[in-house]
Amino acid sequence: MGLNFLSRLRIATTVLAMALGCTTLLIPYARAEAAGQITVFAAASLKNAMDELAQKWQAETGNRLVVSLAGSSALARQIEAGAPADVFISANTGWMDRLEKDNLILPESRFDLLHNSLVLIASGKDAAKVEIGKGFDLAHRLGDGRLAMALVDAVPAGMYGKAALQSLGIWDKIAPKVAQVDNVRAALALVATGETPYGIVYATDAVADPRVTAVATFPADSHPPITYPVAIIRDSQNPLDKTFLQFLTSDAARAAFERQGFVMAK
Repeated sequence: MGLNFLSRLRIATTVLAMALGCTTLLIPYARAEAAGQITVFAAASLKNAMDELAQKWQAETGNRLVVSLAGSSALARQIEAGAPADVFISANTGWMDRLEKDNLILPESRFDLLHNSLVLIASGKDAAKVEIGKGFDLAHRLGDGRLAMALVDAVPAGMYGKAALQSLGIWDKIAPKVAQVDNVRAALALVATGETPYGIVYATDAVADPRVTAVATFPADSHPPITYPVAIIRDSQNPLDKTFLQFLTSDAARAAFERQGFVMAK
């Protein structure tokens, strides 16, 4: 049976490569094979730190870091639906617990990576500081404005915020004034652009945008501890997974996280 055009072309290409010297053709192929990529699903509040880590990771390892950012709830549901993630960094333990219960992560790879705090932000660089305590009259301060928050029943930042307002005894007054958005960075944007006068975000988010001021920090005992666990997704076959988890606790990663205001958990 005669060879078709494509077969003859492949043979001709191979012969030409041998004539030119196969070493020169194999070198770039070997480099492409050696270079790798890892896909990390990370809470939206990690954006600035992950941007920096992506550059450091590539510089140190030659591998690419692809980061998918969203609310932890949205990311966890995507993982449940089979999204091709290698590693998940959640902004609270609840969503990681859910994935572990459903056997979707490797429990032996899981550890707490970071801690954060919760702040009230106001629009503008020099907004006046306020004091938060029981019965704090936030509703009066809002006036006809809204309070920007991530989804209070699904996204960790919103859940922490709701818990804090409930602890202070003011949730019922504030609830009708809340503008809920998909993730904490969207809440930050509403305040930064002046769409809402106040918002509740992580301390690290307030640092990330100079158009807002952190006017108060919520008492640590007014909400559950803000912890960021990390784990490898069970279906991932990426040989870089363990190396990346080690990288997350390196001095370079620690410096990147601390620049954004995070506290390392270990």
